[in-house]
Amino acid sequence: MNEQLTLLCLFILFSSLSVSFAAVGDGEKNPFTPKAYAVRYWDKEIRSTLPKPPFLFSKASPLSAAESAVFVKLAGQNALDKRLPEFCAAAKLLCFPEVAPSLEKHDKDSNFAVYRDKNFTNYGTGRPGGVDSFKNYSEGENIPVNDFRRYSRDSAGHKDNFLSYGTDGNVVQQSFHTYGAGATGGTGEFKRYSDQTNVPNLDFTSYSDDANGRTQTFSSYSENGNAGEQTFSSYGKNGNGPTNAFASYGTESNVVGSGFSNYAENTNAANDTFKGYGVDMNNPTNTFSNYAAGGNGAVERFSNYRDKANVGADTFASYAKSANAGDIGFSNYGKSFNEGTDTFSSYAKSSNGETKVGFTSYGVNNTFKEYSKEGTTVSFAKYTNVSTTLSVSASAASSRMVNKWVEAGKFFREKMMKEGTVMPMPDIRDKMPQRSFLPRSILSKLPFSVSKMDDLKRVFRASDNGSMERMMRESLEECERAPSRGETKRCVGSLEDMIDFATSVLGRNVAVRSTESVNGSKKSVMVGPVTGINGGKVTQSVSCHQSLFPYLLYYCHAVPKVRLYQADLLDPKSKTKINRGIAICHLDTSDWSPTHGAFLSLGSAPGRIEVCHWIFQNDMAWTIAD
Repeated sequence: MNEQLTLLCLFILFSSLSVSFAAVGDGEKNPFTPKAYAVRYWDKEIRSTLPKPPFLFSKASPLSAAESAVFVKLAGQNALDKRLPEFCAAAKLLCFPEVAPSLEKHDKDSNFAVYRDKNFTNYGTGRPGGVDSFKNYSEGENIPVNDFRRYSRDSAGHKDNFLSYGTDGNVVQQSFHTYGAGATGGTGEFKRYSDQTNVPNLDFTSYSDDANGRTQTFSSYSENGNAGEQTFSSYGKNGNGPTNAFASYGTESNVVGSGFSNYAENTNAANDTFKGYGVDMNNPTNTFSNYAAGGNGAVERFSNYRDKANVGADTFASYAKSANAGDIGFSNYGKSFNEGTDTFSSYAKSSNGETKVGFTSYGVNNTFKEYSKEGTTVSFAKYTNVSTTLSVSASAASSRMVNKWVEAGKFFREKMMKEGTVMPMPDIRDKMPQRSFLPRSILSKLPFSVSKMDDLKRVFRASDNGSMERMMRESLEECERAPSRGETKRCVGSLEDMIDFATSVLGRNVAVRSTESVNGSKKSVMVGPVTGINGGKVTQSVSCHQSLFPYLLYYCHAVPKVRLYQADLLDPKSKTKINRGIAICHLDTSDWSPTHGAFLSLGSAPGRIEVCHWIFQNDMAWTIAD
């Protein structure tokens, strides 16, 4: 009798668990999975009668019950790194793959249309003549990790074309060690290097060093990039009679840190042109440490450095140091849209032998040190603390530059939330790599602080100073940052932790919302019927935004004094519904930075206007349930 009663109780328990989980709508029946536990946790902690949000539970850990048990045990033993590839695949995490096998040599003319995500140790070394074309390398990849060691090294009379390298990638970690080093004669063309990448970590060690009489062009390096770090260690060093052109470096990139170490150092009779570095960048941190040092009889032209950039901090350490009988011109340095902090520390120092140095314009809140005319013929056309070409009103400048750094429609005024309004919809697509939450049972056993970085690096096999370490460190530093005045914040890596934080701020009768889809992104939309959430009253919200980390990590913070709206979004021509958007309007902007994109876009200043924006894909807003 007791055995029958026990079986009956287990049957009732499993049935209730399965029914509860099936309410999420994905058909999962096993009550012991992390996802099933998350559903039960919601039922226990949330008092709202609204349906469970499928978009939120789609982020729950996909681990099976058996996998979860194994990885919980390994985490408790500090041994997850022993089975990291298996753990990353099963738990749907962001882990950099092991570097793929290398491709050593090619003995004849080659035409590579597509080649992706592998090590390329040796291509075209010592080639006598010949033509090579490399069209697409690792294009459009998610989390590519690769290394291109030698391309056209010590070749003679060799013509090569490298059309595209690592473009449109996401969380890119790529290295290009040598390109055309020691080559004699011939031509090379590098058109696009890592354009339009998200969170790039790029290292280009050497371009055309020790070349003899070679003509090379580099058209585009990391244009339109978002965040990340990139370094270019050497360009045209020790060349003899080379002709090099570098057309664009980092143009229109957003919050990028870049380092360019040596440009045309110790060249003989060079003819080089560098047309644009950091043009139209938003909040860049750039260093250019050596330009045309020790050159002999060189003709060097640098057209634009940080032209029209928005704030940021840049350092240019040395320009034409110890040059001999050269002709060196620098056309434009630091003509910022909004003032940044720039330091130019050495200009034509110790140059000799009738070196001709020209600097056309330099200005907007810069520091110029060690300006030397000794042994040189120097022309300094214009130094401006406040550029006359930029003396326009803030509102006019904001209007003109909005499409450069602030996408149209990213911010708008509350009066736009009215049926019939036609407005641009920004690109609300999630640019982060896909990941899932970890179950709390595993998360609680993993280190999570900057002080535990060595332990984190071991768990996720992150190399010293590599992009994985930087990614984790930056996210942890933001999580550990002291809250702003009146802010309550927490970083959460499990669904249960997010529920706990939201309910601690808002109580248990809560709802969570996000924009329904990405339809309408980068197009104009018409606002259809609008509903004010919480009756359109001023309320409090908990907003959660993704951070870049191996597992799905959200930065959640309480946002006071807001109004939220739910609106049907229509095609402006057909008037058919294409999406349902969630918009949040911040009524108190007094603590925002004056350089916030909202003020660049809309004009005005902190505290003077309200600012609204859509909730982007995979971001979310929690409120008290209606």
